[in-house]
Order: sequence, then structure tokens, then C-alpha cells
Amino acid sequence: MLDIKLIRENPDVVRAAIKAKHTDDLVDQALELDRERRAIIQEVEVLKNRRNTVSEEIARLKKAKESAEDRIAEMKAVGDEIARFDDQLREKELALGLILDSIPNVPHSSVPAGEDASANVEVKRWSPAGVSNAFEKREGLDHLALAEKHGLFDFKRGAKITAAGFPVYTGRGAQLERAFINFMLDIHTRSHGYTEVLPPFFVNAESLRGTGNLPKFGDQVYFMPEDQLYAIPTAEVPITNLYRDEVMKAETLPVLHCGFSACFRREAGSYGKDTRGFLRVHEFNKVELVKFTLPETSYDEHEKLTADAERILELIGIPYRRLLLCAGDTSFSSAKTYDLEVWSPVEGKWLEASSCSNFEDFQARRANIRFRREPKAKPELVHTLNGSGLATSRLMVAFLETFQQPDGTIRIPEVLQPYLPFTEIV
Repeated sequence: MLDIKLIRENPDVVRAAIKAKHTDDLVDQALELDRERRAIIQEVEVLKNRRNTVSEEIARLKKAKESAEDRIAEMKAVGDEIARFDDQLREKELALGLILDSIPNVPHSSVPAGEDASANVEVKRWSPAGVSNAFEKREGLDHLALAEKHGLFDFKRGAKITAAGFPVYTGRGAQLERAFINFMLDIHTRSHGYTEVLPPFFVNAESLRGTGNLPKFGDQVYFMPEDQLYAIPTAEVPITNLYRDEVMKAETLPVLHCGFSACFRREAGSYGKDTRGFLRVHEFNKVELVKFTLPETSYDEHEKLTADAERILELIGIPYRRLLLCAGDTSFSSAKTYDLEVWSPVEGKWLEASSCSNFEDFQARRANIRFRREPKAKPELVHTLNGSGLATSRLMVAFLETFQQPDGTIRIPEVLQPYLPFTEIV
């Protein structure tokens, strides 16, 4: 959520962000409600001052043993008027809050302009040393053919027991998925300084609102109306909300958490896109990285977080690139985002495996996450960041296609071998 003061003082900046992120322009509505809200506050202040004056007069009259009935009646009328204005103020603040919930974050000054993904900027490309054809399309079995050959997962039975887009991992495929997750958690906790969290996979509406998923993306989440609970689209939601309505100590920042979860996304509006296998699923596994930082260090921490996610790919040996997203492709809540895309050599295309974002104080204002620099200092909003470190679904595609051998065998890199009872899939 943006500070209403920012909208009041820089409406054109906010309008530019709204236009870039393809959302409805609600600036005029926000400003009008803000004007009405402040007018009511001024009226209430005048009335409260009058009430204080009348209260003093009543005390003086009673002390002088004079009648104070007229003043008491006046104070009651003033009190009723204050109560009426308070009701109006609550209504205005509620309406303003709903408007502010639907206004996107303002992109950072370093974010390039652009309408869509075609304007994203590649800032880095990596491949293992000595591999000259890392980014070329090559012959071989795709991930579905490899899965069928080796019995790694079963999409048909997943569709039978649930629906399309809900995979079943089997045999060595299940072991490989578990190896990915454990390897990533170990690297992030032992080498990168994150504290592991295993969060609930269901959250309430306030948690989704806190991270910006509601109301904007209500059609993308699975909802259980009987319990008023939502299946999480990412572990970002429960982990960020760990500190909702709390005041953290400045000396503890940055706080770094990582956590594994299953992720559930309806993917409404994705019809017509490539939905084969793991390219687009409704349930997938992911290790999430979340940071709570001081405002002045958040962009340094953003670079570090992105490098932490990249390190996983480099250790495994998966070719990837880093993209700086343009304003039009940056998410509703984010001020700046890097996407990490892995190269799928048989598909011959890039697949997003991680999105690393700095939300500045946008989520913290919604979730009321603050910190104090000193014991008696006024609380300030933290900056929140998160990134996939990594999502396993498209990583699995790139992994299988990258490490398959000419005979169809899949080689297991040394860093993953301690997590598996085999060194190759034959």
C-alpha cells in the first residue's frame, strides 16, 4: 500500500505507475476521499476544543455553585456531533483503504520503462565453464519423454486423482524432487545465513492482503469458504506475515528466512499458453527466500538475495540468465524485480525459475510491520523482499534436459549426489 501522503504530493508519479502496471487509475478517488477525511478530522478537532472549553466552564460554574445545565446540554450535543463525525470518518477511512489496496507500488528509478516482457533487460548470463553450446537448442528427449522413459512422474494419474496441472512424482522422480528441496534449504541456511521456517500451507484473508495478493489477485487463489482460508500461492505469504502487526528491533535487521512449501495457483487466464508437463502447473514446490530490512539497505540486500538464488543454479550447473523487469512487467506490489530464467535446451527456450523482488515498504504498510531504531524512537516501516530460491517445477525441466546423456541416461551432479541413493538415472 502506498502512503496517502505520496499520492497527495506526487499524484503524477503514482498515475505513471498505474499506467505502467496496467491497473485502474483511482488517484482522483483516493484524493477526494482523503480531502473529505481530513475535513472531517478538522471538524472533529474544532468540536473537541469546544467540548474542552465547555467542560472547563461547567467545572467553574459548579465550583461557584451556579447552574451548569445549559453547558451540560451543550456538551452532550457536542459529544453527539463528535460521535456522528467519528462514524463518518470510519466510513471514509474504510473506503479510502479499499482504494489504496488497489493502487500498485511505484517502480524504482532503476526500473526500465516498457509495456510488457519484450522491454525486459538481460543483465547477466551464466553457463558452466568450458560449455560452448550452453544456450543452443539441441536434440534429445524433452522432460516428458524422459519422465516416461525413467518413470519419474505421472501427469495422467495426477489428473485422475485431482485435475490437470497437479503432478504426481514417482520413484526416482520423487527422490530427485526431495533432493532439490533439501539441497536448496541446506545451502541457504548453512551458507547464506537464512533461518528455516516451515509455514502453514493455508492462510487467512488478512495475510494475503498483507502481501498484496488480495484484493487484486483473488481469482488466482484457491479458497475454502467454509473455513475462510486460502491455499498459499507461495510461502512468501505466510513467512512475510510472521511479523504482521509487530515492531521489530533495528539491531535484529536484516531478518532472513527461507522456507519450503507447496504452492497453489489457479492460473486463471493462462488458457492458450504452453501447459505441457511442468511448464504450467497448479501445484508446485518451491523454496522461498524472505528478508526484512532497514530501508537504507534494502537494495543492497536485494542484490544479495538474487545472488543467493543464482548460487543454487551455479552449484548444480544449470545455465541461466538474469532479467531486470521493465515497469510494465513488474508485479503489482514490487518496486523492482529480477527474474532468473533457466535454459531448456530441448524446448529451446528460457523458463522462469525465480522472481526476486524488493517491495520497499509497500507490503509492510499493508501488514503493519515496523521497527524501532532506539527504544523510545517512533516506529518506522521495514522493507520486505523475497525471491524463489528456487521453484522446482521448471528447474526440473531444465535439469533433466541439461543432464541427459546421448543414451538417455541422466547424470546427477556431484553436489546433489549426497542427497540421492544413485549417481545417475538409467
